[in-house]
Amino acid sequence: MSGNAPSKNESSENRQPKNKPFLVVKDLCKSYGTGDAKQNVLRGLSFSVAQGEICVLLGPSGSGKSTLLNIIGGIDQGDSGSVLFDGHNLTDMNTAELGRYRRKELGYVFQTYNLIGNLTGKENVEVGAYLSDSPLDLEELINTLGLSEHKGKLPGQLSGGQQQRVSIGRAIIKNPRLLLCDEPTGALDYETSKEILQLIQDVNQKYGTTILMVTHNEAIKHMANHVIKLRDGKVRTETFNPEPIQASELEW
Repeated sequence: MSGNAPSKNESSENRQPKNKPFLVVKDLCKSYGTGDAKQNVLRGLSFSVAQGEICVLLGPSGSGKSTLLNIIGGIDQGDSGSVLFDGHNLTDMNTAELGRYRRKELGYVFQTYNLIGNLTGKENVEVGAYLSDSPLDLEELINTLGLSEHKGKLPGQLSGGQQQRVSIGRAIIKNPRLLLCDEPTGALDYETSKEILQLIQDVNQKYGTTILMVTHNEAIKHMANHVIKLRDGKVRTETFNPEPIQASELEW
């Protein structure tokens, strides 16, 4: 693959990272329905993400963010165009190969926590380890997540923020190279949201995990290396932040 070329939407102060593209989306289109009911959700999206970046996909409801994340996550397929992960084209993968890709390469954090109710926090995190050939150390990760005092509690005994920490731990313990976050703070209050965003940033810095995060919250762009603004299924602007701030310092 060739190196990153400067984005035509990029301002002169912002320069793309020097790392080679790790995730490449090219001319991606997706629609639902047919005839008069056809809805074009993605309209020829193209961008790339470098390894180790925090990349924020920013846009209002209906801009195509979640559809894009589902295609990158191997849950859905585009109508045309391509998605390359570390040089491998998802379009060319069969069902078994997509399953291995999701299991081995991806972590997924949702707005809803989707925890197993009869397992403790520690056990919910540990579930993710069984999907990996090289999982992270469970106790070290529990400590990083700030869950040492709560690891023996069931999900119903945990706050929303603690449950999201467990959810992040479950996604991260399998040591994925790409973490997809779909509105990870959407159900949380202001202070807890900042704590979770700081945790995501800490995961990126400690483990080198590439992070692609969907949000409609403009303030979150300041913690990212790379910001892609979507509207009506298209990339409207693409900028790079040479000095992201700590998530704990975000205000909105």
